[in-house]
Amino acid sequence: MVKFLIHRPVAVSMAFLALLLIGIATTTSLPVSLMPDIDIPVVSIRVTSSEMPARQLENTVVKTMRNILKEVNHVEEMRSETRDGSAWIELRFRHGTPIDLASVEVNEKVDKAMNFFPNNMARPEVIRASASDIPIFYLMVNRKQETTTGNQDEFLQLSNFAGQVIRKRLEQLPEVALVDMSGLQFPEIKIRPYPAHLQSGAFSVTALEQALAENNIDLGNLLIRDGQYQYNIRFNTRLRDVSDIGKVPVNLNGKVMRLDELADISLQSQKLQGNVKYNGQHAISMAVIKQSDAKMARLKEELDQMIQHFRTDYPELEFSVTRDQSKLLAYSINNLGQSLLFGGLLAFLAMFLFLRERRAPWLVGVSIPISLVITLLFFYLAGLSINIISLSGLVLGVGMMIDNSIIVIDNITQHRQRHAQLDQACYGGTNEIIRPLISSVLTTCAVFIPLIFMKGMSGALFFDQAVSVSIGLVVSLVVSITLLPTLYRLFYQKHAIKGTKKKLPAYFHWYEKGLKFVLRHQILSILLVLGMIISGILFYDLMTVSRFPKVSQEEATLKIDWNEPVTIEENNTRVKTLFASLSEQPEYLTEEAGKQQYLLNSGEESGTSENHLYLKASSPEKLDKLRAELSTQLSRNYPQSDYHFAEADNLFNLAFGKTEAPLIARFAHFNPGNEDYLDRLAKIQQNMEQAFPGKVQSKLITRNLILLETDPEKLMFYQVNTDALYREIKSAFNVNTVFSINNNNTFVPVSIGNSYASVYDIIQNLMIKNQNGEQIPLSGLVKVSSGSGLKGIVAGKESEYFPVLLQVEDRELETATAKIEQLVANDDHFDVSFSGEILADKGMLRELLVIISVSLLLLYFILAAQFESFVLPLIVLLEVPIDLFGAFLLLLVFGQGINIMSAIGIIVMTGIIINDSILKIDTINKLRNSGNSLIRSIMEAGRRRLKPIIMTSLTTILAMLPFLFQKGMGAELQKPLALAVIGGMGIGTLISLFFIPLMYYLLNNKRSDN
Repeated sequence: MVKFLIHRPVAVSMAFLALLLIGIATTTSLPVSLMPDIDIPVVSIRVTSSEMPARQLENTVVKTMRNILKEVNHVEEMRSETRDGSAWIELRFRHGTPIDLASVEVNEKVDKAMNFFPNNMARPEVIRASASDIPIFYLMVNRKQETTTGNQDEFLQLSNFAGQVIRKRLEQLPEVALVDMSGLQFPEIKIRPYPAHLQSGAFSVTALEQALAENNIDLGNLLIRDGQYQYNIRFNTRLRDVSDIGKVPVNLNGKVMRLDELADISLQSQKLQGNVKYNGQHAISMAVIKQSDAKMARLKEELDQMIQHFRTDYPELEFSVTRDQSKLLAYSINNLGQSLLFGGLLAFLAMFLFLRERRAPWLVGVSIPISLVITLLFFYLAGLSINIISLSGLVLGVGMMIDNSIIVIDNITQHRQRHAQLDQACYGGTNEIIRPLISSVLTTCAVFIPLIFMKGMSGALFFDQAVSVSIGLVVSLVVSITLLPTLYRLFYQKHAIKGTKKKLPAYFHWYEKGLKFVLRHQILSILLVLGMIISGILFYDLMTVSRFPKVSQEEATLKIDWNEPVTIEENNTRVKTLFASLSEQPEYLTEEAGKQQYLLNSGEESGTSENHLYLKASSPEKLDKLRAELSTQLSRNYPQSDYHFAEADNLFNLAFGKTEAPLIARFAHFNPGNEDYLDRLAKIQQNMEQAFPGKVQSKLITRNLILLETDPEKLMFYQVNTDALYREIKSAFNVNTVFSINNNNTFVPVSIGNSYASVYDIIQNLMIKNQNGEQIPLSGLVKVSSGSGLKGIVAGKESEYFPVLLQVEDRELETATAKIEQLVANDDHFDVSFSGEILADKGMLRELLVIISVSLLLLYFILAAQFESFVLPLIVLLEVPIDLFGAFLLLLVFGQGINIMSAIGIIVMTGIIINDSILKIDTINKLRNSGNSLIRSIMEAGRRRLKPIIMTSLTTILAMLPFLFQKGMGAELQKPLALAVIGGMGIGTLISLFFIPLMYYLLNNKRSDN
């Protein structure tokens, strides 16, 4: 085939030119995203029942729901958290589960569970996690400080304006799917009866509710016929605003009075359950979510223009963009693009140094962009996107693409230097190495195949990397054996190579001396290699194990639970005081205190004593400083508070789950919720803090309760109606909503309230009217007591448990678990189980070891098929444990550990480095088959393959080198992979050049003796 193609240069050139043009055209249509398009295997269920306390909700609803959800297929993990009035259940499915069908099945189970719930309970919401649910950025809208007057109505007007104008203008953009909002304030009409009328007994909350109900009636339409005409008559006495309510007539001891004479009626803001602040100012948070198929760059451009219009049209408002995911995308993609460019240029310059002529490097250089563009064409056909994983696969593949071209060019050149004709050298030199090249590509692709079958999201994520490397290698192989020989013939038709007169470079003589030394000092060489293997084992023992490498962050979240029954206002005040004490302020600070209003919020709801803070620093170092200062201030000033730092939300966290504590001890009680349950939990917490001083990261979070218990005998004796009592108490606590008014597309609740200052004031002063019209004090009808309970009840797939988070090292795991089991051994009420990052990492490591074993087995099969030998593949694979020494050494030097990226680097390095040994052994076999002696074959093969081995290793290393100096998620994620490849390739090149020939000599020399 090659002989035919080199004589058809125009046809070959036109074919590749056509592929190039199609590739360039389709490249502009490739979607660009931060991560591959993967299904997030998470479905969440939100349960709301405002009248149920946490324990009742857990026992009657959530526990039943969990038991029914166990029937759902492929659920790997289930977790729930129940609080007063709400609960949240998260189901994490096995990777590969069709999440659309899984969410349908979950909905069916929820419908089934509804049969066991109270009749008045709303259906739980089922929320499917999606990659497109991550907001591109948050737009914070607030009044400029100089235009704020402090009037309460200002923020109500801003809330209405943001919802009716700003939101609608943003959602008109075709790339925007939804604008999710939080921090809004809503109006309500509050009716506060004057205490004098209530205490006199002439007026009551029951009478007020009855008067409002009688004057808020909608009878609908009546159709009346009058001769040949018919009319629609509507009877409407609905209340529409404050003035209508004030005109409601009330019978007060036979005298008709207007309601506004008996009560204060006002339009005001609803009581806050949560708010949003931006840099200390009350703000409205608008989360912009893109369409799933929208291009992020186009969306960002449109939104920037829209925000600029907002700033011009509404100068009294301030618009600030926070948590910008598009910057992370642009930064990561640009850095990977630079790595691709710089790596290719460095490899290209290295070829000039080694090939020592002008034309051959340009031939290899031409093959790189051609291979890349055609690879992107296949990206389009395969439905892949440009993301940090697929792009890093291309960067990894660039060095290997060059390798194929170098081997072909160098082999053709060697044939010409041995006086072969140009045509004969082109097709003879190419045909000679087609089989080992195909074998090399297959071995490299083979090491990626097991990665695709990894459990969890890791396998799905690195599918793109495996496919991108495989496509790149296959394309470069086709380019190398078809286009390059054709172009070589065109370039050198008029230029002869005077190969025999050219002096060999000095490194050839150094190599021959080194190889002779190794062959003469066989025991010393073997001992040196054994030392490397032993050192590699020791290095491995020193390395930390984690799921993913640490990526430098400039943003972080801080979740604070003050562990006290504080109001929203006190919550905001504490945060303000906390940040005022810092030596340096963050670039911006977003506070989300209490309950948030986001529609797509799939997490648990927060109470008024909780605050989620989003911090942005100018550098990772300043962020670390902020963390340290905040931890010190919180521990010193609020020792009872529970706080946790975490990474800012992005698609990577959503896909893989947020980082857990290193070790979580789950204490399960056989009868949770009994009288001494809290005391036993407090004892467990105390014992854990004593056993692990300074390492317990969590606290026992409780909330105080005021219990009002009615006395049935007194209610009967004083003839007090229970419903009337309930309405009066709700009104006293300002939670008695009577009805809602539809006002300008919004519903304004009308509620009856009071102006009591405290719970004690209500108990002592509230009077209840009995059936005889007598006033009975509330203090004579109820018993008041105090109590406490868990703020959040956490449960898993099996049962409810109390989690204690521990900060321990990998090496302390066995000691820590044994100590905890000893603590529980003497307590018959608790069982303990364990989870956390350390156990997850160990599971991942076991999985990776299996994958590496499968990869080596696949390599053995391929090599055995090529060499038609069961022993020669063992010589090649013997190189792998030796190369691990170099990979582990470089990882240790740069402060990296064993994680999924460094493990993939080791697997990739294994597939690359044995290619050199494959070529070396293939050349030795051919020379021996030609009649050369064993020693001469080894020396001649070493001389022939020295330059291509050095160049292929150097180009791969140089292509990886920019990863060590670039920043951003993409580059930092790939850094351990690059270190493993560079370290392994460095040692592996020496092993291929010296140790593999020695092992080949020992094996075949023994056979010759026999």
